[in-house]
Amino acid sequence: MTSAIRPYRPSDLPALYEICLRTGAAGDDASDAYPRADHDLLGTIFAAPYAVLEPELAFVVDDGTGQAVGYVLGTADTARFAERFRDEWLPQVGGRYPEPAGEPATASEGMAVLLHHPERMVDPELAGYPAHLHIDVLPEFQRSGHGRELINVFVGALAEQGVPAVHLGMLTANTRARAFYDRLGFHEIPVPDPGELTYLGRYVGRATS
Repeated sequence: MTSAIRPYRPSDLPALYEICLRTGAAGDDASDAYPRADHDLLGTIFAAPYAVLEPELAFVVDDGTGQAVGYVLGTADTARFAERFRDEWLPQVGGRYPEPAGEPATASEGMAVLLHHPERMVDPELAGYPAHLHIDVLPEFQRSGHGRELINVFVGALAEQGVPAVHLGMLTANTRARAFYDRLGFHEIPVPDPGELTYLGRYVGRATS
């Protein structure tokens, strides 16, 4: 069977959680970093809210049997999405992953802080790139052109909405991902004190081959 890109369907949601976890350690499996009870935490922050709140900007790699094995998803308006995350998404999931009272002591607690502070997504330095995205593909389906296809489909959907540019944040240590984004026309966006992240942007409508 041949894998292909298609729009997200609500029945794909469990697969999004799994893909997010299995690629959550700079592209590698993050399962061992979190207790079993927290295996949905990464997806609760970085995947599911986008699919639920902006499904028109969610696309998956279908393995040919209907199973999602990769995705791209995001928002056309980061500031508005951060508001919706707090108002619509956080009330549904926040009680499952409470914010720690003090400094985070575990990986789960560190992620819980991110969950409870969606305003972290909004940075004045990124205002010229109002959209942002997340993309993940299971290792066994990588290096088959799916990543490029996902990005191009997502950027095309942004173009239809009149969005001028998109950004993403990636772990600076993930050199494989940086090479991928460079090939697709992304450029670095200087951001003061970015921590362990590098921010990249791309103008919508720029063709790649």
